Amino acid sequence: MAETTVNTPETVARRAEKVGLVISTKMEKTIVVEIEMRKAHPKYKRVMKSNKKFYAHDEQNSARVGDMVRIRETRPLSKLKRWNLEEIIRRSALSALAEEKPVAAESATK
Repeated sequence: MAETTVNTPETVARRAEKVGLVISTKMEKTIVVEIEMRKAHPKYKRVMKSNKKFYAHDEQNSARVGDMVRIRETRPLSKLKRWNLEEIIRRSALSALAEEKPVAAESATK
């Protein structure tokens, strides 16, 4: 007897997710996300910080520098890209100011 498997959310393979800060958006449809990891030193037990950069695919170019984002592991998309932008958790205050500034500049010139 052959059983058929249905892909429900419970049976789909879990992909790794990470939360980090966007540090670069200079490429088309690609963002660079920096993840800060804290780990106790094996001998001295002092908490050490280490950073790692991940390249993630951003289809709509919606993320801005300074945003807190969640990325999910995916198939290799290019030489360096193995992650996909899942959601923007928190917008940066800097990106909000950059969007408001051009409107204020236009009204001042009229």
